[in-house]
Amino acid sequence: QVQLVESGGGLVQAGGSLRLSCAASGRTFSYGGWFRQAPGQEREIVAVIRWSGVPRYYADAVKGRFTISRDNAKNTFYLQMNSLEPEDTAAYYCAVTYGNSWLHRDAYDLWGQGTQVTVSS
Repeated sequence: QVQLVESGGGLVQAGGSLRLSCAASGRTFSYGGWFRQAPGQEREIVAVIRWSGVPRYYADAVKGRFTISRDNAKNTFYLQMNSLEPEDTAAYYCAVTYGNSWLHRDAYDLWGQGTQVTVSS
């Protein structure tokens, strides 16, 4: 059974760091993405990585602070979040797609369960 298992969320003070992990079982995906959803907001894309391990996209709000990476041997991808701000508080979701599209959330075939990130000021 193909599934994604997320880990790594938590509570951190502003300026701190967290690393999220997304372990994928099953067949190799084309793109892995991280999304986030704050209360009352739509789910937005944060970062995307190719199967090859090359980062494909960062949202403007996280450029220079967040880094997406992948460990092919573990079929796991990560989101290293540094210099966290209260505005980063949200539920974070990983997702994978087996196709060629990656920008919109509808392109993703499989989603993780979500992990809460809370940044206090």
